[in-house]
Amino acid sequence: MELQTLLYERFGYREFRAGQREVIEDIFCKNDVLAMMPTGTGKSLCYQLPGYVLSGAVLIVSPLLSLMEDQVEQLKRSGEKRAVALNSFMDFQEKRRVMKRLSYYKFIYVSPEILQNDYMIRELKKLSISLFVVDEAHCISQWGHEFRTSYLKLSSIRSQLGQPPCLALTATATPEVRKDICDKLGIPTCTEHVYSVDRPNIALVTEQHQVHIDKLNRVLELASSLEGPGIIYASTRSWTEQLSEMLRQHGKNRVAAYHGGLENEDRLLIQKQFLNDELDVICCTNAFGMGINKPNIRYVIHFHLPSNIESYVQEIGRAGRDGRQSLAVLLYSSGDADLPEMFIDHEYPNEAQVIHCASLPANDLQGFMEMLDRMEMGESARRFLFYQFEKEGYFSNEGYPLPKDARERILSKIQQRKAHKRKKLSEMVEWTKGDFCKRKKIGDIFCETSQSIEWNCCSFCKLDLGLFYRKEEKERFFDEPVSWQKELRYIFNQESDDVHEKVGSISADPANERQGASN
Repeated sequence: MELQTLLYERFGYREFRAGQREVIEDIFCKNDVLAMMPTGTGKSLCYQLPGYVLSGAVLIVSPLLSLMEDQVEQLKRSGEKRAVALNSFMDFQEKRRVMKRLSYYKFIYVSPEILQNDYMIRELKKLSISLFVVDEAHCISQWGHEFRTSYLKLSSIRSQLGQPPCLALTATATPEVRKDICDKLGIPTCTEHVYSVDRPNIALVTEQHQVHIDKLNRVLELASSLEGPGIIYASTRSWTEQLSEMLRQHGKNRVAAYHGGLENEDRLLIQKQFLNDELDVICCTNAFGMGINKPNIRYVIHFHLPSNIESYVQEIGRAGRDGRQSLAVLLYSSGDADLPEMFIDHEYPNEAQVIHCASLPANDLQGFMEMLDRMEMGESARRFLFYQFEKEGYFSNEGYPLPKDARERILSKIQQRKAHKRKKLSEMVEWTKGDFCKRKKIGDIFCETSQSIEWNCCSFCKLDLGLFYRKEEKERFFDEPVSWQKELRYIFNQESDDVHEKVGSISADPANERQGASN
Protein backbone atom coordinates (compact mmCIF):
# COMPACT_ATOMS: atom_id res chain seq x y z
CA MET A 1 0.00 0.00 0.00
CA GLU A 2 1.24 3.52 -0.85
CA LEU A 3 2.48 5.37 2.24
CA GLN A 4 0.23 8.38 1.71
CA THR A 5 -2.84 6.14 1.50
CA LEU A 6 -1.83 4.22 4.62
CA LEU A 7 -1.23 7.50 6.46
CA TYR A 8 -4.77 8.65 5.74
CA GLU A 9 -6.54 5.34 6.29
CA ARG A 10 -4.81 4.53 9.58
CA PHE A 11 -4.17 7.97 11.08
CA GLY A 12 -6.46 10.38 9.22
CA TYR A 13 -3.66 12.66 7.98
CA ARG A 14 -3.36 13.83 4.39
CA GLU A 15 0.31 14.83 4.57
CA PHE A 16 3.42 13.71 6.42
CA ARG A 17 5.10 16.18 8.71
CA ALA A 18 8.72 17.14 8.14
CA GLY A 19 10.99 14.12 8.49
CA GLN A 20 8.35 11.44 8.99
CA ARG A 21 8.37 10.00 5.47
CA GLU A 22 12.19 9.97 5.29
CA VAL A 23 12.51 8.09 8.59
CA ILE A 24 9.81 5.57 7.64
CA GLU A 25 11.39 4.88 4.25
CA ASP A 26 14.72 4.15 5.95
CA ILE A 27 12.97 1.74 8.32
CA PHE A 28 11.49 -0.13 5.37
CA CYS A 29 15.04 -0.36 3.98
CA LYS A 30 15.96 -2.09 7.28
CA ASN A 31 18.40 0.68 8.21
CA ASP A 32 19.22 1.59 11.78
CA VAL A 33 17.97 5.14 12.28
CA LEU A 34 18.52 7.98 14.74
CA ALA A 35 15.82 10.64 14.36
CA MET A 36 15.94 13.96 16.20
CA MET A 37 12.64 15.73 15.60
CA PRO A 38 11.13 18.60 17.63
CA THR A 39 8.52 17.91 20.29
CA GLY A 40 5.04 17.75 18.78
CA THR A 41 6.09 16.71 15.27
CA GLY A 42 4.73 13.17 15.50
CA LYS A 43 7.75 11.00 16.30
CA SER A 44 5.56 8.07 17.37
CA LEU A 45 4.06 7.81 13.90
CA CYS A 46 7.56 6.92 12.63
CA TYR A 47 7.23 3.47 14.23
CA GLN A 48 3.46 3.11 14.40
CA LEU A 49 2.90 3.35 10.64
CA PRO A 50 5.66 0.81 9.79
CA GLY A 51 4.08 -1.48 12.38
CA TYR A 52 1.11 -1.96 10.03
CA VAL A 53 3.41 -3.04 7.18
CA LEU A 54 6.10 -5.05 8.97
CA SER A 55 5.18 -8.67 9.66
CA GLY A 56 6.40 -8.90 13.25
CA ALA A 57 5.94 -6.94 16.46
CA VAL A 58 7.32 -3.49 17.25
CA LEU A 59 9.11 -3.37 20.62
CA ILE A 60 9.23 0.14 22.11
CA VAL A 61 11.58 0.90 25.01
CA SER A 62 10.09 3.82 26.92
CA PRO A 63 11.48 5.63 29.98
CA LEU A 64 8.32 6.38 31.97
CA LEU A 65 5.32 4.29 32.99
CA SER A 66 2.96 7.22 32.50
CA LEU A 67 4.33 7.78 29.00
CA MET A 68 3.74 4.14 28.07
CA GLU A 69 0.19 4.24 29.39
CA ASP A 70 -0.55 7.45 27.51
CA GLN A 71 0.73 6.08 24.20
CA VAL A 72 -1.11 2.77 24.56
CA GLU A 73 -4.29 4.66 25.39
CA GLN A 74 -3.90 6.85 22.29
CA LEU A 75 -3.48 3.76 20.10
CA LYS A 76 -6.55 2.14 21.61
CA ARG A 77 -8.61 5.31 21.07
CA SER A 78 -7.66 5.15 17.41
CA GLY A 79 -8.99 1.60 17.21
CA GLU A 80 -5.74 -0.35 17.66
CA LYS A 81 -6.35 -3.11 20.23
CA ARG A 82 -3.00 -4.86 19.82
CA ALA A 83 -1.01 -2.46 22.03
CA VAL A 84 0.20 -3.23 25.55
CA ALA A 85 2.49 -1.69 28.17
CA LEU A 86 4.34 -4.15 30.38
CA ASN A 87 4.89 -2.30 33.65
CA SER A 88 4.24 -2.20 37.38
CA PHE A 89 0.67 -0.91 36.91
CA MET A 90 -0.28 -4.50 36.06
CA ASP A 91 -1.26 -6.89 38.79
CA PHE A 92 0.08 -10.44 38.73
CA GLN A 93 -2.95 -11.98 37.04
CA GLU A 94 -3.09 -9.37 34.29
CA LYS A 95 0.63 -9.67 33.60
CA ARG A 96 0.32 -13.45 33.42
CA ARG A 97 -2.59 -13.17 30.97
CA VAL A 98 -0.68 -10.74 28.73
CA MET A 99 2.45 -12.91 28.70
CA LYS A 100 0.43 -15.96 27.63
CA ARG A 101 -0.82 -14.17 24.53
CA LEU A 102 2.19 -11.92 23.88
CA SER A 103 2.26 -12.96 20.22
CA TYR A 104 -1.12 -11.26 19.75
CA TYR A 105 0.29 -7.77 20.27
CA LYS A 106 1.68 -5.58 17.50
CA PHE A 107 3.02 -2.74 19.70
CA ILE A 108 4.75 -3.81 22.93
CA TYR A 109 5.92 -1.04 25.29
CA VAL A 110 8.54 -1.92 27.91
CA SER A 111 10.93 -0.16 30.28
CA PRO A 112 14.68 -0.80 29.95
CA GLU A 113 14.58 -2.38 33.43
CA ILE A 114 11.97 -5.01 32.57
CA LEU A 115 14.22 -6.14 29.70
CA GLN A 116 16.74 -7.31 32.32
CA ASN A 117 14.28 -10.04 33.32
CA ASP A 118 15.36 -13.42 31.92
CA TYR A 119 11.78 -14.66 31.67
CA MET A 120 10.78 -11.58 29.68
CA ILE A 121 13.66 -12.08 27.23
CA ARG A 122 12.79 -15.75 26.77
CA GLU A 123 9.20 -14.85 25.89
CA LEU A 124 10.23 -12.04 23.54
CA LYS A 125 12.66 -14.36 21.76
CA LYS A 126 9.69 -16.51 20.78
CA LEU A 127 8.33 -13.58 18.76
CA SER A 128 9.43 -12.02 15.52
CA ILE A 129 10.57 -8.51 16.48
CA SER A 130 10.58 -6.40 13.30
CA LEU A 131 11.61 -3.09 14.85
CA PHE A 132 13.44 -2.20 18.08
CA VAL A 133 12.48 1.34 19.10
CA VAL A 134 14.14 3.44 21.79
CA ASP A 135 11.84 6.35 22.54
CA GLU A 136 13.26 9.48 24.22
CA ALA A 137 16.69 8.11 23.35
CA HIS A 138 18.53 11.02 24.96
CA CYS A 139 17.76 9.24 28.26
CA ILE A 140 20.56 6.80 27.35
CA SER A 141 23.07 9.61 27.70
CA GLN A 142 21.21 11.64 30.32
CA TRP A 143 20.30 8.81 32.73
CA GLY A 144 21.99 5.64 31.50
CA HIS A 145 25.44 6.32 32.96
CA GLU A 146 24.07 6.71 36.47
CA PHE A 147 20.76 5.68 37.96
CA ARG A 148 19.26 3.80 34.98
CA THR A 149 22.19 1.69 33.85
CA SER A 150 19.80 -0.77 32.17
CA TYR A 151 19.88 1.66 29.24
CA LEU A 152 23.52 0.72 28.67
CA LYS A 153 22.52 -2.93 28.18
CA LEU A 154 20.01 -2.35 25.37
CA SER A 155 22.54 -3.21 22.65
CA SER A 156 23.02 -6.66 24.19
CA ILE A 157 19.25 -7.15 24.53
CA ARG A 158 18.71 -6.24 20.89
CA SER A 159 21.36 -8.78 19.89
CA GLN A 160 19.57 -11.50 21.88
CA LEU A 161 16.34 -10.66 20.01
CA GLY A 162 17.93 -11.27 16.62
CA GLN A 163 19.34 -7.79 15.93
CA PRO A 164 16.18 -6.20 14.48
CA PRO A 165 16.54 -2.73 12.89
CA CYS A 166 16.81 -0.04 15.56
CA LEU A 167 15.01 3.31 15.60
CA ALA A 168 16.22 5.81 18.23
CA LEU A 169 13.91 8.81 18.69
CA THR A 170 14.60 12.05 20.53
CA ALA A 171 13.66 15.73 20.43
CA THR A 172 16.85 17.10 21.95
CA ALA A 173 20.36 15.80 21.46
CA THR A 174 23.55 17.71 20.79
CA PRO A 175 26.07 16.11 18.39
CA GLU A 176 27.90 14.79 21.47
CA VAL A 177 24.74 13.17 22.84
CA ARG A 178 23.80 11.73 19.44
CA LYS A 179 27.19 10.04 19.24
CA ASP A 180 26.73 8.65 22.74
CA ILE A 181 23.30 7.27 21.80
CA CYS A 182 24.68 5.53 18.72
CA ASP A 183 27.68 4.11 20.59
CA LYS A 184 25.62 2.75 23.47
CA LEU A 185 22.98 1.21 21.16
CA GLY A 186 25.63 -0.32 18.92
CA ILE A 187 24.46 1.53 15.80
CA PRO A 188 27.56 3.62 14.90
CA THR A 189 26.76 3.62 11.17
CA CYS A 190 23.06 4.41 11.48
CA THR A 191 21.26 6.88 9.22
CA GLU A 192 20.65 10.17 11.06
CA HIS A 193 17.69 12.46 10.43
CA VAL A 194 18.34 15.62 12.44
CA TYR A 195 15.93 18.54 12.50
CA SER A 196 16.19 21.85 14.32
CA VAL A 197 15.29 22.04 18.01
CA ASP A 198 14.13 25.63 17.51
CA ARG A 199 10.48 26.31 18.33
CA PRO A 200 9.81 29.81 16.93
CA ASN A 201 6.40 30.00 18.62
CA ILE A 202 7.94 29.76 22.11
CA ALA A 203 9.25 33.06 23.51
CA LEU A 204 12.28 32.56 25.76
CA VAL A 205 12.54 34.63 28.94
CA THR A 206 15.22 34.58 31.62
CA GLU A 207 14.88 36.74 34.70
CA GLN A 208 17.48 37.36 37.39
CA HIS A 209 16.14 37.97 40.89
CA GLN A 210 18.11 39.13 43.87
CA VAL A 211 16.78 36.73 46.50
CA HIS A 212 14.71 33.56 46.65
CA ILE A 213 11.54 35.20 47.95
CA ASP A 214 11.46 37.32 44.79
CA LYS A 215 11.22 34.17 42.70
CA LEU A 216 8.27 32.99 44.77
CA ASN A 217 6.59 36.35 44.25
CA ARG A 218 7.23 36.13 40.54
CA VAL A 219 5.84 32.59 40.23
CA LEU A 220 2.64 33.67 41.93
CA GLU A 221 2.42 36.76 39.74
CA LEU A 222 2.92 34.82 36.52
CA ALA A 223 0.62 31.93 37.42
CA SER A 224 -2.08 34.46 38.35
CA SER A 225 -1.75 36.46 35.14
CA LEU A 226 -0.67 34.22 32.27
CA GLU A 227 -3.07 32.39 30.00
CA GLY A 228 -2.89 28.71 30.85
CA PRO A 229 -2.65 25.84 31.18
CA GLY A 230 0.93 25.84 32.38
CA ILE A 231 3.74 23.79 33.91
CA ILE A 232 6.02 24.95 36.73
CA TYR A 233 9.21 22.91 37.08
CA ALA A 234 11.10 22.59 40.37
CA SER A 235 14.13 20.46 41.20
CA THR A 236 12.84 18.65 44.27
CA ARG A 237 9.68 16.88 45.38
CA SER A 238 9.26 19.15 48.40
CA TRP A 239 9.40 22.28 46.24
CA THR A 240 6.67 21.01 43.93
CA GLU A 241 4.46 20.56 46.99
CA GLN A 242 5.35 23.99 48.39
CA LEU A 243 4.67 25.78 45.10
CA SER A 244 1.33 24.06 44.55
CA GLU A 245 0.27 24.82 48.13
CA MET A 246 1.24 28.49 47.73
CA LEU A 247 -0.85 28.77 44.57
CA ARG A 248 -3.83 27.11 46.23
CA GLN A 249 -3.59 29.49 49.18
CA HIS A 250 -3.89 32.39 46.74
CA GLY A 251 -6.93 31.15 44.86
CA LYS A 252 -5.42 28.81 42.25
CA ASN A 253 -7.48 25.73 43.11
CA ARG A 254 -6.99 23.77 39.88
CA VAL A 255 -3.36 22.97 40.62
CA ALA A 256 -1.52 19.78 41.59
CA ALA A 257 1.99 18.63 42.48
CA TYR A 258 3.53 15.79 40.49
CA HIS A 259 6.73 13.92 41.34
CA GLY A 260 8.26 10.47 41.56
CA GLY A 261 7.33 10.09 45.22
CA LEU A 262 3.63 9.75 44.43
CA GLU A 263 1.94 6.40 44.00
CA ASN A 264 1.66 5.24 40.38
CA GLU A 265 -2.12 5.56 40.46
CA ASP A 266 -1.93 9.13 41.78
CA ARG A 267 0.57 10.17 39.12
CA LEU A 268 -1.60 8.67 36.39
CA LEU A 269 -4.71 10.40 37.76
CA ILE A 270 -3.00 13.83 37.89
CA GLN A 271 -1.67 13.35 34.37
CA LYS A 272 -5.14 12.49 33.05
CA GLN A 273 -6.71 15.45 34.87
CA PHE A 274 -4.19 17.77 33.25
CA LEU A 275 -4.69 16.24 29.80
CA ASN A 276 -8.47 16.63 30.18
CA ASP A 277 -8.18 20.33 31.17
CA GLU A 278 -9.36 19.62 34.72
CA LEU A 279 -6.17 21.23 36.08
CA ASP A 280 -4.70 24.60 35.11
CA VAL A 281 -1.21 24.22 36.56
CA ILE A 282 1.11 21.31 37.29
CA CYS A 283 3.99 21.94 39.72
CA CYS A 284 6.39 19.11 38.99
CA THR A 285 9.86 17.68 38.83
CA ASN A 286 11.26 16.53 35.50
CA ALA A 287 9.39 13.24 36.10
CA PHE A 288 6.44 14.93 34.38
CA GLY A 289 5.93 15.91 30.78
CA MET A 290 8.03 13.59 28.64
CA GLY A 291 5.92 12.63 25.64
CA ILE A 292 2.76 14.19 27.08
CA ASN A 293 0.44 14.84 24.15
CA LYS A 294 -1.25 18.04 25.32
CA PRO A 295 -1.22 20.63 22.54
CA ASN A 296 -2.52 23.69 24.42
CA ILE A 297 0.11 24.23 27.14
CA ARG A 298 0.67 27.98 27.03
CA TYR A 299 3.61 28.44 29.38
CA VAL A 300 6.44 26.61 31.13
CA ILE A 301 8.13 28.20 34.15
CA HIS A 302 11.40 26.94 35.61
CA PHE A 303 11.57 27.83 39.29
CA HIS A 304 14.95 26.12 39.60
CA LEU A 305 17.85 26.02 37.19
CA PRO A 306 17.94 22.92 34.94
CA SER A 307 21.20 20.99 35.09
CA ASN A 308 21.86 21.27 31.34
CA ILE A 309 20.57 23.01 28.24
CA GLU A 310 19.28 19.77 26.70
CA SER A 311 16.92 19.20 29.65
CA TYR A 312 15.77 22.81 29.43
CA VAL A 313 14.96 22.58 25.73
CA GLN A 314 13.19 19.25 26.27
CA GLU A 315 11.05 20.67 29.08
CA ILE A 316 10.03 23.95 27.41
CA GLY A 317 9.12 21.89 24.34
CA ARG A 318 5.95 20.80 26.13
CA ALA A 319 4.51 24.26 25.42
CA GLY A 320 2.83 25.36 22.22
CA ARG A 321 2.46 22.04 20.46
CA ASP A 322 -0.64 23.47 18.76
CA GLY A 323 1.55 26.08 17.05
CA ARG A 324 0.16 29.02 19.04
CA GLN A 325 2.41 31.57 20.73
CA SER A 326 3.64 30.25 24.07
CA LEU A 327 6.06 31.30 26.76
CA ALA A 328 9.05 29.82 28.60
CA VAL A 329 10.26 31.66 31.71
CA LEU A 330 13.39 30.71 33.66
CA LEU A 331 13.80 32.39 37.05
CA TYR A 332 17.34 32.70 38.37
CA SER A 333 18.85 34.05 41.57
CA SER A 334 22.30 33.96 43.06
CA GLY A 335 23.24 30.51 44.32
CA ASP A 336 20.79 28.63 42.09
CA ALA A 337 23.60 26.51 40.70
CA ASP A 338 24.32 25.11 44.18
CA LEU A 339 21.39 22.66 44.07
CA PRO A 340 22.27 20.93 40.77
CA GLU A 341 25.93 20.97 41.89
CA MET A 342 24.89 19.09 45.03
CA PHE A 343 22.92 16.61 42.92
CA ILE A 344 26.05 15.92 40.83
CA ASP A 345 28.02 14.91 43.94
CA HIS A 346 25.11 12.88 45.30
CA GLU A 347 24.84 10.78 42.13
CA TYR A 348 28.17 9.04 42.72
CA PRO A 349 29.87 7.09 45.52
CA ASN A 350 32.84 8.77 47.13
CA GLU A 351 36.37 7.37 46.92
CA ALA A 352 36.23 5.74 50.36
CA GLN A 353 33.05 3.86 49.45
CA VAL A 354 34.56 2.58 46.19
CA ILE A 355 37.73 1.44 47.95
CA HIS A 356 35.76 -0.26 50.73
CA CYS A 357 33.57 -2.21 48.28
CA ALA A 358 36.55 -3.11 46.10
CA SER A 359 38.45 -4.56 49.07
CA LEU A 360 35.75 -7.12 49.87
CA PRO A 361 35.78 -10.60 48.31
CA ALA A 362 33.16 -11.04 45.61
CA ASN A 363 29.90 -12.26 47.06
CA ASP A 364 26.62 -13.26 45.51
CA LEU A 365 24.56 -10.51 43.86
CA GLN A 366 22.01 -10.39 46.67
CA GLY A 367 24.70 -10.03 49.31
CA PHE A 368 26.40 -7.23 47.41
CA MET A 369 23.13 -5.32 46.99
CA GLU A 370 22.37 -5.69 50.70
CA MET A 371 25.81 -4.29 51.50
CA LEU A 372 25.19 -1.29 49.23
CA ASP A 373 21.84 -0.67 50.91
CA ARG A 374 23.58 -0.42 54.28
CA MET A 375 26.01 2.20 53.02
CA GLU A 376 25.16 5.91 53.14
CA MET A 377 24.74 6.63 49.45
CA GLY A 378 21.84 7.55 47.21
CA GLU A 379 20.01 5.20 44.87
CA SER A 380 21.83 6.58 41.80
CA ALA A 381 25.21 6.03 43.46
CA ARG A 382 24.29 2.44 44.36
CA ARG A 383 23.15 1.62 40.84
CA PHE A 384 26.23 3.26 39.34
CA LEU A 385 28.57 1.29 41.59
CA PHE A 386 26.77 -2.00 40.98
CA TYR A 387 26.93 -1.53 37.22
CA GLN A 388 30.62 -0.62 37.27
CA PHE A 389 31.53 -3.62 39.43
CA GLU A 390 29.47 -5.88 37.18
CA LYS A 391 31.19 -4.41 34.11
CA GLU A 392 34.61 -5.11 35.66
CA GLY A 393 33.70 -8.78 36.18
CA TYR A 394 33.63 -8.54 39.97
CA PHE A 395 30.83 -11.08 40.38
CA SER A 396 32.69 -13.74 38.43
CA ASN A 397 35.90 -13.29 40.45
CA GLU A 398 35.24 -16.40 42.55
CA GLY A 399 35.64 -14.63 45.87
CA TYR A 400 38.52 -12.31 45.03
CA PRO A 401 38.47 -8.54 45.68
CA LEU A 402 38.31 -6.15 42.75
CA PRO A 403 41.80 -5.64 41.25
CA LYS A 404 43.46 -2.27 41.84
CA ASP A 405 43.47 -1.32 38.16
CA ALA A 406 39.70 -1.94 37.95
CA ARG A 407 39.15 0.19 41.05
CA GLU A 408 41.18 2.99 39.48
CA ARG A 409 39.11 2.79 36.29
CA ILE A 410 35.93 3.21 38.32
CA LEU A 411 37.32 6.21 40.24
CA SER A 412 38.46 7.75 36.96
CA LYS A 413 35.02 7.21 35.45
CA ILE A 414 33.44 9.02 38.41
CA GLN A 415 35.71 12.03 37.93
CA GLN A 416 35.04 12.11 34.18
CA ARG A 417 31.28 12.01 34.65
CA LYS A 418 31.35 14.72 37.33
CA ALA A 419 33.50 16.96 35.15
CA HIS A 420 31.17 16.43 32.20
CA LYS A 421 28.08 17.30 34.23
CA ARG A 422 29.71 20.39 35.75
CA LYS A 423 30.61 21.56 32.27
CA LYS A 424 26.99 21.17 31.17
CA LEU A 425 25.79 23.04 34.27
CA SER A 426 28.22 25.91 33.58
CA GLU A 427 26.89 26.08 30.04
CA MET A 428 23.35 26.36 31.42
CA VAL A 429 24.33 29.16 33.83
CA GLU A 430 26.14 31.03 31.05
CA TRP A 431 23.06 30.77 28.80
CA THR A 432 20.82 32.03 31.59
CA LYS A 433 22.93 35.03 32.59
CA GLY A 434 24.53 35.97 29.27
CA ASP A 435 23.66 39.08 27.28
CA PHE A 436 22.88 37.55 23.89
CA CYS A 437 19.94 36.23 21.90
CA LYS A 438 18.79 33.16 23.81
CA ARG A 439 17.38 31.47 20.71
CA LYS A 440 20.53 31.89 18.65
CA LYS A 441 22.69 30.62 21.51
CA ILE A 442 20.64 27.41 21.76
CA GLY A 443 21.19 26.95 18.03
CA ASP A 444 24.93 27.36 18.55
CA ILE A 445 24.96 24.73 21.32
CA PHE A 446 23.12 22.25 19.08
CA CYS A 447 25.33 23.19 16.10
CA GLU A 448 22.38 24.70 14.24
CA THR A 449 21.88 28.05 12.53
CA SER A 450 18.91 29.31 14.57
CA GLN A 451 18.46 33.06 14.29
CA SER A 452 16.65 35.70 16.29
CA ILE A 453 13.08 36.19 15.16
CA GLU A 454 11.48 39.55 14.55
CA TRP A 455 9.04 39.58 17.46
CA ASN A 456 8.64 37.73 20.78
CA CYS A 457 12.01 36.06 20.36
CA CYS A 458 13.53 36.25 23.83
CA SER A 459 14.16 38.55 26.76
CA PHE A 460 17.33 39.88 25.13
CA CYS A 461 15.55 40.68 21.87
CA LYS A 462 12.07 42.09 21.33
CA LEU A 463 9.43 40.71 23.66
CA ASP A 464 5.91 41.78 24.63
CA LEU A 465 5.12 39.76 27.74
CA GLY A 466 1.65 41.28 27.99
CA LEU A 467 0.51 39.29 24.97
CA PHE A 468 0.69 36.12 27.05
CA TYR A 469 -1.69 37.37 29.74
CA ARG A 470 -5.21 36.09 30.12
CA LYS A 471 -7.76 38.28 28.39
CA GLU A 472 -9.03 39.91 31.58
CA GLU A 473 -5.47 40.60 32.73
CA LYS A 474 -4.64 42.28 29.43
CA GLU A 475 -7.75 44.45 29.68
CA ARG A 476 -7.00 45.37 33.29
CA PHE A 477 -3.44 46.31 32.48
CA PHE A 478 -4.16 48.35 29.39
CA ASP A 479 -7.24 50.06 30.86
CA GLU A 480 -5.38 51.40 33.88
CA PRO A 481 -3.60 54.77 33.66
CA VAL A 482 0.06 54.01 33.00
CA SER A 483 2.72 55.98 34.81
CA TRP A 484 6.20 56.21 33.35
CA GLN A 485 7.42 53.97 36.21
CA LYS A 486 4.84 51.27 35.39
CA GLU A 487 5.61 51.51 31.70
CA LEU A 488 9.29 50.93 32.42
CA ARG A 489 8.45 47.93 34.59
CA TYR A 490 6.30 46.56 31.76
CA ILE A 491 9.08 46.97 29.22
CA PHE A 492 11.46 45.04 31.48
CA ASN A 493 8.92 42.33 32.39
CA GLN A 494 8.27 43.70 35.90
CA GLU A 495 4.57 44.42 35.53
CA SER A 496 3.65 44.61 39.23
CA ASP A 497 5.35 44.92 42.58
CA ASP A 498 2.09 44.45 44.49
CA VAL A 499 2.50 40.68 44.59
CA HIS A 500 5.21 41.00 47.26
CA GLU A 501 2.45 41.46 49.81
CA LYS A 502 0.73 38.23 48.72
CA VAL A 503 3.55 35.88 49.67
CA GLY A 504 4.89 37.54 52.80
CA SER A 505 6.33 40.74 54.10
CA ILE A 506 9.83 41.60 53.00
CA SER A 507 12.06 44.51 53.82
CA ALA A 508 11.33 47.86 52.24
CA ASP A 509 15.05 48.38 51.93
CA PRO A 510 15.81 49.23 48.26
CA ALA A 511 18.42 46.46 48.30
CA ASN A 512 15.57 43.95 48.62
CA GLU A 513 13.48 45.26 45.73
CA ARG A 514 12.84 42.60 43.09
CA GLN A 515 15.48 42.61 40.38
CA GLY A 516 13.25 41.16 37.67
CA ALA A 517 14.76 42.77 34.58
CA SER A 518 15.41 40.18 31.91
CA ASN A 519 18.85 39.44 30.60
